[in-house]
Amino acid sequence: QIVICGSPKMASVLDLDAQIAQLKAGNPLSEDQVKLLCEKAKEILSKESNVREVKCPVTVCGDVHGQFYDLLELFRIGGDVPNTNYLFMGDYVDRGYYSVETVSLLVALKVRHPERISILRGNHESRQITQVYGFYDECLKKYASPAVWTYFTDLFDFLPLTGLVERQIFCLHGGLSPHVETLDVIRGMDRFQEVPHEGPMCDLLWSDPDDRKGWNVSPRGAGYNFGKDISEAYNEANGLTLVARAHQLVMEGYNWSHDRNVVTIFSAPNYCYRCGNQGGIMELDDALNYSFLQYDPAPRPEGFHKHPRAPDYFL
Repeated sequence: QIVICGSPKMASVLDLDAQIAQLKAGNPLSEDQVKLLCEKAKEILSKESNVREVKCPVTVCGDVHGQFYDLLELFRIGGDVPNTNYLFMGDYVDRGYYSVETVSLLVALKVRHPERISILRGNHESRQITQVYGFYDECLKKYASPAVWTYFTDLFDFLPLTGLVERQIFCLHGGLSPHVETLDVIRGMDRFQEVPHEGPMCDLLWSDPDDRKGWNVSPRGAGYNFGKDISEAYNEANGLTLVARAHQLVMEGYNWSHDRNVVTIFSAPNYCYRCGNQGGIMELDDALNYSFLQYDPAPRPEGFHKHPRAPDYFL
């Protein structure tokens, strides 16, 4: 006689480990597995602040944009969860051909190791953008139904907007906002909604640093371009040493601006399979010393082929 013992929690952990292994092998989850995974992730993320407090050591990552095999390369170079702590700054989907696998793996890792990985919201974690730049079409192709797209885009409303490493390094997808002078303003926002077309929540996900002073209109059509005077004043007012953000292609994988008040991190090498850039991640040690790791794209899997490309808006 075989006696099977163990708690439902133990069974759930075993299920998750099996799903993570399945995803790392390049095999998507079933529609029902995605539904359950997103429900569990909502429970966890709903308890997190709009400004997610993160302890060091931690590795900070930028856009990955559905480049699943490059995400596996990132983990190969930076270390696997839970041995390495991670903070991802959004844009998990669109552009690349494996958005389903990419976002499924990151959400599964979040549910399995909630204190070891933080996943923030990017401007592409939205219903409207994903209908244009690839994720919606990919879900239809892989599941013959929009249900998986709905599960994930509903989950995106729960993602924290920003992270704060040891109360000193402010991490977010886009940039600063003229409507947000302090972190407490962000803490008080209602984030559980589709990304608005304008206003402070929109700005945090869409803005970019600029060589010009002050606030300027963004060519993206959302958010602002902000100058060195703005980032210096923001860091000083909030007791910060650095703003770390993603959102822009940078050829070396990372790029300093505003006299090192701002760093851009971009973790999708050879972006859109054609830009020729390196990917980059920022490692922060126990004393908040930083180092950057750069990497080239992973070898393409057998059977990889170019799909019709999504339209360009602003690389």
